[in-house]
Formats: sequence, structure tokens, C-alpha cells
Amino acid sequence: MSTYESQVASTAAEVALADRPPVRRSAVTGWVLYDLANTIFSMGVVSLSFPLFLRNVVGADRADFQLGLITALSMSVIFVLAPLLGALTDRARRRMPFLVTSTLICVAFTMLLGTGSVMLAIVSFMIANIAFQAGLQFYDALLPDVSTEENRGRIGGIGVGVGYLGSFIAVGLALMISVDTRPALLFALIGAMFLIFALPCFIFVRERGNPNPRPIDLNAVRESTRETIDTLRSTRRYPGLLRFLIGRVFYTDAINTVILAMVLFTTNVAVANGMADADAKQRAQVIMLVAITFAIFGGFAWGVLADRWGPKRTLNWVLRSWMGVFLLAAFTGIFALPVPVLYVVACWAGLSLGGIWAADRPYMLRLAPPARIGEFYGLYGMVGRFSAIIGPALWAGITGLAIRQFGLKPHVGQGIGIVALFILVGISYVILSKVSDEPRQWSAEDRLR
Repeated sequence: MSTYESQVASTAAEVALADRPPVRRSAVTGWVLYDLANTIFSMGVVSLSFPLFLRNVVGADRADFQLGLITALSMSVIFVLAPLLGALTDRARRRMPFLVTSTLICVAFTMLLGTGSVMLAIVSFMIANIAFQAGLQFYDALLPDVSTEENRGRIGGIGVGVGYLGSFIAVGLALMISVDTRPALLFALIGAMFLIFALPCFIFVRERGNPNPRPIDLNAVRESTRETIDTLRSTRRYPGLLRFLIGRVFYTDAINTVILAMVLFTTNVAVANGMADADAKQRAQVIMLVAITFAIFGGFAWGVLADRWGPKRTLNWVLRSWMGVFLLAAFTGIFALPVPVLYVVACWAGLSLGGIWAADRPYMLRLAPPARIGEFYGLYGMVGRFSAIIGPALWAGITGLAIRQFGLKPHVGQGIGIVALFILVGISYVILSKVSDEPRQWSAEDRLR
């Protein structure tokens, strides 16, 4: 899920106060519903309807290049802004105003999609995606205000699980309202649903507030940047930690990219098999629904295996699984294999996706000292943002070259792009092979919280 990585960072933060009042159920419900709300946007716009909309207006030959470039640019902006946003919210009296503002910006620009020119749509998508990503950072930082040390992981997990319902809502809207004929209505409804499910969070979550607000100025940005650099340098003290983060760049590159491009890929393969364009898009949406469903089952199944096998062995098998997915998907694209094969790819990819989230979080916990969990999960989150830039940019370059320069069919060019994703996962597998997940013997300093 799009909110997972920053939720992990918040879960690890030590911010609970001993004298805080009991958390109200309405606050927990509101916080969890926001996860559902933002998943409606991430699935409905980023992964599903905007790629198909872009395909309609720029053509199948240019859609992958344009989508990869637009996504990489918007993620580059949030990558640069993230330290500043973190400094702002750490120093401000309350975080909720930041979340409300970013959500309203995202909703407003989502509702502009499909209402004007192609350039308006591109700019609106980029602003909406930047605001969405910023909102995640503010939202996840509110987790300590709706949980205690004892139930923080459980409530964060409930948010992830309920978030999947947002995916079903998004796909349902896309199946009922065609992006081909009524794109403005579809995007308006997605924006409205995002806002409606976000309102309980705005209304019921009550922050403790920052008892020591500080000035928000350039010094805050400098301090945040310096702390990030110092944290990165200190990873060398902990065996395997830096190597894990580097390896994680490669496999999250591949996975972020396949999530972004899957609907275009399935549509093009279906068209290559003789389906009408409108039918192919509808089939692609159904296949996305199948993948989401299997991701839920995959998360539970791989979670059990992670407890039984340990995170390293589990992640190794998950990466092998992904390499199998990418090989089958590449053959499907290059040779235009029958549409039923796409369902196999979707089921397999969904199961594998659930495994990534079940394995790499506990892996990180084995490698990072308890006293610095929150600090190092900040780097963990930065790795995810960085891969969300590199992966789409790589996809844009490879598919653009194959399709536009060499004149290959879109599904063939995408198949070649998937081969590159296979290679990325293979590189990560090699890098991580030397990282042990054996429990560490931490010093007293590293154990203290």
C-alpha cells in the first residue's frame, strides 16, 4: 500500500506521554478511515484512471513515457520537500492544519483532471500527487495521537487493512464510470470520496499538540538536512544496515514501477489479443481488482512465514517470486500471450506484493538498534521515495526508446521494460545475500530508548 512505509516510521517513534488521556474510539476510527480515503486516490488516480486517461489523450505509444516522466518529476519534488515538511511539522504547534491543507489541495486538483487541456491534466496530476505524498507524511505522524505503545502496531495494521477497501471502492468507481467517456465525472467522484472519508479524521482526531513549538525558519531546514546526513553516515556502525537500504532501493524501484504501469501493460496486451480498446481497459481494471485481492491474502500468508522462517529467508523467497512474476509478465508482453495469462500474472504479483511488506519491515527491525528505530526508519522512508523517482524514470526511458525510437509495439516495449525490472530485483537479491538477520547484541547505548 501507498501509506505503508511512512506508517512504519510513525509506529517506531517514541512520543507517547505517560499522563496522556485514553484515546477515544472515534479518534481511532477517524484516523483509520483516512487510510481508506487516501487509498481511493492512490489506486483510483495514480495506479488506475490517470494512466488510462493519459493513454487516451497522448496515445498508447507515448503513454508509458509520459506517465513515467510525470510521476518521476512529482516524486522528485516531494523527495526534496520531505525534510522541510518534517521540520515544519516537528516545530509547529499542531500537525492537523498541514494535513487538512494538503488534502484539500489534492482533492481540488484531482477534480480538475479531465476538465481541460492535456497540460492542465498533467499539471493538476503532479500537484495532486505532491499534495497526496505530503499528506501521508502529516497523517502518519498523527498515529501516536490515536494509539498507545501497546497497540500502536495493531492500529497501524488496521489502517493498512482498511486501506485495501479504498482500492475496491476506486476500482468500483472506475468500472461504473468510464474514463473514456466521462473522465471529469470520474475524477470528481474520486476527489469527493477522498474528502468524505477524510472528514472524520479532521473532526475526531485530537492532537496533544507540541508543548514546545519552535520558530519555523531556514535553521529548521538546515538542522533537518544535517541530521539526515549524520544518520546516513552512522549506518556504517551497524553491520548490514546500509547494504540492506541499498538493496531495498532496487527491489522497491521495480515494485513501485509495476504498480504504476500495470494497468497500461494489461490494456495493451489485451488489445494485442484482439480486444476492443474499451473492453481491454475494463478487463485491465478487473485484473487490478484480482491483484489487490491476492495482495491481501499474500500479506497474511507471508507474515506467517516471516514469523516462522525469519525475515531474511522470507524476503529471499519473495524476491525469487517477484523474479518469476517479471519473467512471466515479460514473456506475456513480448509474445502477446493470451489474456488469461494476465490473470495468472496478477494473482502471482498480488501474492508477491503482500510478501514484500510482510518481510522487509521485520528485516529492518533486526538491523537497526532499538534506540534509533525512528531515526533509521526515516532513511527507510527516503529509500522508498528515491525509488519512486528512479523506477518510473527508468521505465519512461526504456519504453520510450523501444516504442518511439525502434518502433516496437507498446506491449513489446513494455515487455522489454519488465525485463529491466527483473534485473533490478536480481541485483537486490545479490546485494542482500550477504546481509544477516541474526539477532544483534546491542550495546547499552543502542538499547536505551
